[in-house]
Amino acid sequence: MRLYSDLAPWFHLLTHPSDYADEAEFVRRVVDEVVSGEARTLLELGSGGGNNASHLKERFKCTLTDLSFEMLALSQELNPDCEHLEGDMRTLRLGRTFDVVFIHDAVSYLTSEDDLGAAIETAAVHVRPDGVVVLTPDATREIFKSGIDTGGHDGEDGRSLRYLEWTHASEEPDGTTYVVDYAILLRERNRPVRVVHDQHTLGLFPGATWHRLIENAGLELVDTGVENPFALEQAAFVARRPAK
Repeated sequence: MRLYSDLAPWFHLLTHPSDYADEAEFVRRVVDEVVSGEARTLLELGSGGGNNASHLKERFKCTLTDLSFEMLALSQELNPDCEHLEGDMRTLRLGRTFDVVFIHDAVSYLTSEDDLGAAIETAAVHVRPDGVVVLTPDATREIFKSGIDTGGHDGEDGRSLRYLEWTHASEEPDGTTYVVDYAILLRERNRPVRVVHDQHTLGLFPGATWHRLIENAGLELVDTGVENPFALEQAAFVARRPAK
């Protein structure tokens, strides 16, 4: 996926950090409601360009992990005060625990139940007893919708990006994936506009599968009264690691 490799330097013109303030506030409010004791440390698995962390670091000491070296480098520019580690959310083992473990939409790139379960197990291993795990995939089978979205930003360095995002349902009725096609226009000073196509395949599972995998990892699902401002666009699962 080019957005997370050679196009990574353009990523903040696709989704700007300022667009993530409401999502980060949702995570903060969920943690305040659910956590037992103080919550000072946060591990984000699949942190990407660091957009959420740019807001969450105001409250938490953040450790950020991602598979993409290019995205970690981008996040380090934005969040030099955060710890950055390269790692796969399915297999990462840091040998320490955190008050909060957060996985944003990067979890949507896991397309098999085994991989999803492995990532949730990683979250469970790294959260302290009575700590909180927050998972916000782009969709579950129940809320998935095909459609089109557009957007983009202008940079201060003379670069601009605009995109069309086209989301397709799986051709298999019981399949566990869907596809997102991006048509991306890139403009730089004194250069012709470039057009790039980037296709992403994402996982799609029923809510019941998420619940089962969370419970299998030894986590306790929590119903929270915190309103998700993006409830129609993403799912949210909140869990706590029971104290022994």
